[in-house]
Amino acid sequence: MYIFCIFLCAVTEIIYYFCGNDLLNSINYIIMVNFSLEGKVALVTGASYGIGFAIASAFAKAGAKIVFNDIKQELVDKGIAAYKELGIEAKGYVCDVTNEEAVNALVAQIEKEVGVIDILVNNAGIIKRIPMTEMSAAEFRQVIDVDLNAPFIVSKAVIPSMIKKGHGKIINICSMMSELGRETVSAYAAAKGGLKMLTRNIASEYGEFNIQCNGIGPGYIATPQTAPLRERQADGSRHPFDAFIIAKTPAARWGNPEDLAGPAVFLASDASNFVNGHVLYVDGGILAYIGKQPK
Repeated sequence: MYIFCIFLCAVTEIIYYFCGNDLLNSINYIIMVNFSLEGKVALVTGASYGIGFAIASAFAKAGAKIVFNDIKQELVDKGIAAYKELGIEAKGYVCDVTNEEAVNALVAQIEKEVGVIDILVNNAGIIKRIPMTEMSAAEFRQVIDVDLNAPFIVSKAVIPSMIKKGHGKIINICSMMSELGRETVSAYAAAKGGLKMLTRNIASEYGEFNIQCNGIGPGYIATPQTAPLRERQADGSRHPFDAFIIAKTPAARWGNPEDLAGPAVFLASDASNFVNGHVLYVDGGILAYIGKQPK
């Protein structure tokens, strides 16, 4: 984002030098309008905290009305309180996104109370770190249900009104595991790989209705769930997994939820109207990197 801002400033100076202030004002206006979410209704699933919360907060700052859900009322209440601390008036609902009837009822309620959903972020997800041979089929299915079936269910529920309105944005929170495998996450990798292809298929099937469906693939993000993996050991050294991630990431750090804000606003805004079926990996360069050479 910093490099982009420098680039934009340089282009602005050149335009001003050759074309004058009128054209510069027009371009600035176009940029502001294209990235604005003013008046848009955004549903971000599972956005009481973490990545979903950061994305929804960024949408609110860009002008969107925020709606979110979670599985329990206590999580919804905590989410509403957290948004209020930032000055954001968000509406929260209890809904199990794996329940098709409940999701259809939720979408109908949102349309009645807030408005037609312009932006959907399929963020809700779970992970079970269990070796494949020790994982039951029921546990495997649970991960698939939340991480793959739910995005299908919620997307299916919002697309008809997006078609009627003439536009829509769907952002699926994918993962580096959409591209890579790793021990103990067979169900998660299978689900996120499937979500990548669901993203492409929604883009293929509904692009003609001015609906763009893209994904964001976060790298390793510093959230409360990953905090134990980043705690210093008794001798002051890094946790082994923390050291592994730092060594594998060209940026040499964990990502922050805020690192996803800019990419999410871009994919939710008119600036991405001709971007469809892509997964944008926000991973500090892990997927591009073979790793450090042994010393």
